[in-house]
Amino acid sequence: MEDPDIIDVLMCGAGAAGLTLAIDLARRGVSFRLIDKLPAPFAGSRGKGIQPRTLEVFEDLGMVDRLFAIGGSYPPQRLHHDDGHHDDMQGFSVADPTPQEPYRMPLMVPQFRTEAVMRERLAELGHAPEYGRELTGFEEAPDHVVAHIASDAGPETIRCRYLVGGDGGRSFVRRTLGIDFPGKTLGVRAVVADIALDGLSRDAWHRFNDGEMARQLGLCPLPHTDLFQLQAPIAREGAFDLSLTGLQAFIDDRAPGHGFTVRRVDWASTYEMNARLADRYRDGRVFLIGDAAHTHPPTGGQGLNTSVQDAYNLGWKLGAVLNGAPETLLDSYEEERRPIAAEMLGLSTRLLDRARQGEMKRGREVHQLDLAYPDSSLSLNGIGRQGRVMAGDRAPDAALQSACGRERQLFDLLRGPHWTAIGYGAAPATLPAGRPGLHVHHIGPEGALHDPDKGMATTYGLNNGDLLLVRPDGYVGALVAAGDHARVAAYLHICLA
Repeated sequence: MEDPDIIDVLMCGAGAAGLTLAIDLARRGVSFRLIDKLPAPFAGSRGKGIQPRTLEVFEDLGMVDRLFAIGGSYPPQRLHHDDGHHDDMQGFSVADPTPQEPYRMPLMVPQFRTEAVMRERLAELGHAPEYGRELTGFEEAPDHVVAHIASDAGPETIRCRYLVGGDGGRSFVRRTLGIDFPGKTLGVRAVVADIALDGLSRDAWHRFNDGEMARQLGLCPLPHTDLFQLQAPIAREGAFDLSLTGLQAFIDDRAPGHGFTVRRVDWASTYEMNARLADRYRDGRVFLIGDAAHTHPPTGGQGLNTSVQDAYNLGWKLGAVLNGAPETLLDSYEEERRPIAAEMLGLSTRLLDRARQGEMKRGREVHQLDLAYPDSSLSLNGIGRQGRVMAGDRAPDAALQSACGRERQLFDLLRGPHWTAIGYGAAPATLPAGRPGLHVHHIGPEGALHDPDKGMATTYGLNNGDLLLVRPDGYVGALVAAGDHARVAAYLHICLA
């Protein structure tokens, strides 16, 4: 009999990573609490870029349309020169959607608005973050964790089956576990602020003194607000005046003669750029996600996006184990996500080096659509398989048609917290049996779904009889031929209860 006094998961840190995990666990019916030591939600724009792969995650979690409603495309970058003229350039490669990739451009949404949409979605699922509650200590027992919480209401003890630290770069959870956080300070201190500014057009991301680190200044209009995000490197030593008067003087110094007027400062902060990666992501029943596991320089917009996808990877695995899947499934979280973070840290650092020289062009490398888990223990390919899509790859979208003639998308089948098995032209008797957490579909002449013009077959490299198994996080778990279907049953045993 389960102990009613033990919740399944306690999450510390109600930023983008913690909110993603909470939404995913909520739709799985997992009991949890999400706490944050801050007295109120984060109010700044810091992570303003949502990459295409993260947009796919947010579509699955039921909130992508809301984000598009309050977000916007990245404007062209306007490089201002000392002689008064300027040049416009597109900072991101422009790419139209395709049947396989419905999102191919980053979406700009200030972080405080992204997280507000996430809290709204979480509320629809019956939950809310608890602010003003700080984790002060914890101990692991064989089958649970005892966590100690401080708040204005007094001390509290929470027993949970798993504890997740999403509590930022200075993570209390990580430090308590004694997990090293090696890396380097990148020699750049910066200011970031949300300001209302007069005298500057909102049709471009304005950049001044590019290529001169001591004088660079960026002012980016934030969509559907009257704000600009100010970003600039500053001296590494000494105090920096974040007041309206101080920021006005700073802008006047770096963009003299333009006559810009700061009307309001909604939020401002300084920070030291670091690239760091935790030595491990798990200690028994305790996990790290987001900035607690890795910190990035802001170049390329990888930090928030990598954090969201940490949570998206961990959520389904926690849900499965809590529902009876083998505990060893949780080992795959670090196995899959830590190499991704290392790759993204390298990319962000290379982009920072380019930004120091005034080069801000960004391409497909920041979109995170090509990230994959080919070497994961959860990636099962058919014997001798060679195809355009392999196990461990992101599952591309595809246009389908229902037996009644209606247009469908493959993403429609994948949306939700379940696994998806698709038999392509396979005999129904060879498909895995329906079971809780697994949706089974048959695509073929006698199936409920058809592949018009063989678009899905071409995209995935499918032959008649192939079985495609897609994980709850939208990655291909298995892709096997007709004779290999028996291997799928053993595979599902380690991933589903």
